Amino acid sequence: MTDAIATNETIVVVGGGISGISAAIEAAECGKQVILLEKNPSLGGRVSQLYKYFPKMCHPTCGLEINYRRTKGNKNLRVYTMAEVNKIDGEAGNYTLDVTISPRYVNENCTACGACADAVETEYDDSFNYGMKRRKGAYLTSTMAYPQRYVLDPAMVGSDDAEKAKAACPANAIDLDMQEEQLTINAGAVIWATGWKPFDANKIQPYGYDRYDNVVTNVEFERMLDPFGPTGGKVLRKDGTEARNVAFIQCAGSRDRNYLRHCSRICCMATLKHAKLLREQFADDENWKASIYYIDIRAIDRIDDFHQEVKADPNVTFIKSKVASVTRERESGNPVLNGVNTEGYHRYANEHDLVVLAVGMEPSVKADQLPASVVGDSNGFIQADESNGGIFAAGVAGEALDVNRAVQNATGSALRAIQVINRVSGTEG
Repeated sequence: MTDAIATNETIVVVGGGISGISAAIEAAECGKQVILLEKNPSLGGRVSQLYKYFPKMCHPTCGLEINYRRTKGNKNLRVYTMAEVNKIDGEAGNYTLDVTISPRYVNENCTACGACADAVETEYDDSFNYGMKRRKGAYLTSTMAYPQRYVLDPAMVGSDDAEKAKAACPANAIDLDMQEEQLTINAGAVIWATGWKPFDANKIQPYGYDRYDNVVTNVEFERMLDPFGPTGGKVLRKDGTEARNVAFIQCAGSRDRNYLRHCSRICCMATLKHAKLLREQFADDENWKASIYYIDIRAIDRIDDFHQEVKADPNVTFIKSKVASVTRERESGNPVLNGVNTEGYHRYANEHDLVVLAVGMEPSVKADQLPASVVGDSNGFIQADESNGGIFAAGVAGEALDVNRAVQNATGSALRAIQVINRVSGTEG
């Protein structure tokens, strides 16, 4: 074990998505010593996988770039990527964290020139694009990766390709002898910001995600829309043709006692955003269609203006219905949505080019899976409870939130952690 690298006046943030970054920066800019741990090779989390935000339709790279600059420029903040917490012992004001750092096989000499990627041939499924494309064994997670340093897939180490990557690197940055490291970190407070994962659409058997080619999830559709994504920004069917008649099924697995009981709060707005992006993509083609099958649309406050704008689009149709099943049309192979429109109670069997399942969000790490004892709800979200001591949830680790509310929530968590540290240091009040 490496010796302790912090004190009980340090705040540890676990998770380097938008909530974790926000909490870490806020605490560090208040003068506290902060360590940010991220299990992936770079920061950014789910936000880095988005194409555009709603309702402003701006790119998330803007907000991430600003936060990366704040992170890089703050001497109070240390970042460890490829880091996972195995165990948390202690109490508020005095925690010990056992952390494993996996080898990157690329050291800090890396200039991100890409020579290693050019040299290798082996490819692997690209998790950043939800497996919809392949990437090289030497890679940057994305164009906005932070740190801007390549990583070698561990499955490639020991192969001829790994040696090719090492030989090609002009900066002598490839280190194939890197080993797993163990860290022991002392901290006064811990902010748990491990974010969310999309609900597994394979579990929703009636919708055929596991059986039909042209049924995708909303997060996969988001990557399709990105010009840097797996389809170059085009909405494509499995056969490579463009999908001009797209159906969106809301609450796919959410608000359902068989799957996720909660409302994920982002799905309605994500679909409205996707409908608007389709309008942009097919600006010169008035034959495109977007059909939104919904229970109810949850767009409140200023966001309802965005909802009304999309609703006014003549190419977008709203069908009030909980889709019963998705089947496959025998001749065309197209997916067919079956159900009852509750506005008039008309049965339908509607054929579409592509079906997008608006799957909900669930915690990436559920409360009962944490390496410490915390109170969780029936959905696995960490609850605010005094028995949690100095461990605080930030963002979607605590509840389903959109980006804006997740950042606000993370700021609140940073303030609560600072209060614990102030009591430890005797500076409270």
